[in-house]
Amino acid sequence: MSDNGNTFLGVLAGTAIGAALGILFAPDRGSETRRRIAEEAAHGRDVVVDRASEIRNNIGNTLANQKGNLEDQVESIVSNASYKAEDVITTLEAKLKDLKQKNKNLQKKTS
Repeated sequence: MSDNGNTFLGVLAGTAIGAALGILFAPDRGSETRRRIAEEAAHGRDVVVDRASEIRNNIGNTLANQKGNLEDQVESIVSNASYKAEDVITTLEAKLKDLKQKNKNLQKKTS
């Protein structure tokens, strides 16, 4: 974003300097100079609008890509957690089976 901002400021400064120099060295009549100033101002506005639109589109694309990446990461985390939970359940079921068997053996010995 820093490079975009610097480029934008450079274009804006170049347009302003060009317009100022054009006014200073213009051999034309006042009406002609005012027309040229208006044209330069309109051109500068168009450049600013185009650049702002370009920056907005870049930001929108970046946000969309980051959203997709985040969704993929969340899906991966949920999937991994699901597998871990399944492993824990399987381990607990095996332990419970062992405990039931041990309890059954203890009951046989005490009877």
